[in-house]
Amino acid sequence: MFIMSVKATKKKMIYFVLGLTILILAGVIILFPKDTVAQTATRNGVQINYLAKDNEGRISFLKQYGWDISPEPFEVKEVALPADFDEVYQEYNRIQLKQNMDLTKFRTKRVKRYAYDVKNYPGVTAGVRANLLVYDDKVIGGDISTAELDGFMHGFEINTD
Repeated sequence: MFIMSVKATKKKMIYFVLGLTILILAGVIILFPKDTVAQTATRNGVQINYLAKDNEGRISFLKQYGWDISPEPFEVKEVALPADFDEVYQEYNRIQLKQNMDLTKFRTKRVKRYAYDVKNYPGVTAGVRANLLVYDDKVIGGDISTAELDGFMHGFEINTD
């Protein structure tokens, strides 16, 4: 049998507690990674910034696609994405996939939807909106659409129907 004794000094106890804390934090980070969203991506050779921490960031995101929008959103709403996507969500996610976004990564998450008036949609003078879905201060999806029954909905680029 092997017995070892250690004199517990204040300095050794501090190192022990500090080491134990670091191990616990490392374990938490490894076991529970934070959902991550890309901050930038390349689209047609152009770098797109997905950061949307504030109104300026959201407007900047839409301007990257050429949209002239209202200076403030006319609607801000919290949306809970469902665990299972029904046919409507599956169709909406198809639009997102065309623009290299995927809402399935955010099932059960609560996201913010910001709706802005679009002022420069070709051939339409009013009633066009830009919807942005934001999670963790980054755009994770959205669309350009109208609310009319015979309206339209597509991704941020005009040719993504």
